[in-house]
Amino acid sequence: MNIVANWSYPTAIKLGRGRIKELAEACKTLGIKKPLLVTDRGLATMAITAHALDVLEEAGLGRAIFSDVDPNPNEKNLEAGVTAYKAGGHDGVVAFGGGSGLDLGKAVAFMAGQTRPVWDFEDIGDWWTRANADAIAPIVAVPTTAGTGSEVGRASVITNSQTHVKKIIFHPKFLPGVVICDPELTVGMPKVITAGTGMDAFAHCLEAYCSPFFHPMSQGIALEGMRLVKEFLPRAHKDGTDIEARTNMMAAAAMGAVAFQKGLGAIHALSHPIGAVYNTHHGMTNAVVMPPVLRFNRPAIEDKLARAAAYLGIAGGFDGFYDYVLSLRSDLGVPDTLTAMGITPDRIDELAAMAIEDPSCGGNPVPMTLENTRQLFLDCF
Repeated sequence: MNIVANWSYPTAIKLGRGRIKELAEACKTLGIKKPLLVTDRGLATMAITAHALDVLEEAGLGRAIFSDVDPNPNEKNLEAGVTAYKAGGHDGVVAFGGGSGLDLGKAVAFMAGQTRPVWDFEDIGDWWTRANADAIAPIVAVPTTAGTGSEVGRASVITNSQTHVKKIIFHPKFLPGVVICDPELTVGMPKVITAGTGMDAFAHCLEAYCSPFFHPMSQGIALEGMRLVKEFLPRAHKDGTDIEARTNMMAAAAMGAVAFQKGLGAIHALSHPIGAVYNTHHGMTNAVVMPPVLRFNRPAIEDKLARAAAYLGIAGGFDGFYDYVLSLRSDLGVPDTLTAMGITPDRIDELAAMAIEDPSCGGNPVPMTLENTRQLFLDCF
């Protein structure tokens, strides 16, 4: 069998408590003399953000922040960020926060030097080659949640504010040059965010592991990522100050994003349109649709998940794994259904149409059609 694959793996990651103090050094490594820290509105006034700005200021790198970022960032936020970047004469970005802050920060660094609209760089074919690669600013990423893994990703998810469709904007140089994973930055996360972001990391690992594409490196990383979530997410949720648990969840989040180079699937294909239309939390939405998607994919993944269950110390093969997911969701306070999230099935045809257009749908083990995707959505209510 002739196996051909193109693989690229991540970047310099500095993991450990207190390592935010290395932020200025990370900027200097990448030649950044005047960074713009990009984060979301919620984080803008928090102590961890002020401390990061102190570290930059004390090293003579200024104290500039842009935080006009929505929970699902859109092209208007991006335009405002690029304007702030240019007006301040910046030469690099510190992307700081959860998925929204990281995604928008990376997109600002990317778009600051481009002349075409952002939608011209959607993750379709070789569209990324349209970009002027030399004009992309360097990025330091500092995650403050343990979920999306956007800190090691080569894309940003930007919502089109007109159509409410989430678009994946891709370029290899979206990958930050240095990542600082300091678990102390995640200690203040509310329980509901710890749960939602942790389930996002789990969904990335689970879908990458189940994806039919060939990528054994991702396969191994996805499996160990699931094990870390199983061991440490309940601990981080129970006691937010458990630094060992927080550190391991940061590792699991980065591993999930590395692994999903192998592909995602129906969990993300469903949750992207739901998030875009109803503005729900992405990780929590993933957790809600996870059991119906497992049932949907069962014929194609039963043996594979039985192997995963054995590695994770779960008895009972596929059924044991499925029951574990249900009990984990229950322990973390995840809503049982989309109905429990306050969503009604009146826009199901629209959601199904959006789902089968989503790039994630191609990695699902069972091929998704308009008809079976509509039924799958119904099963989530």
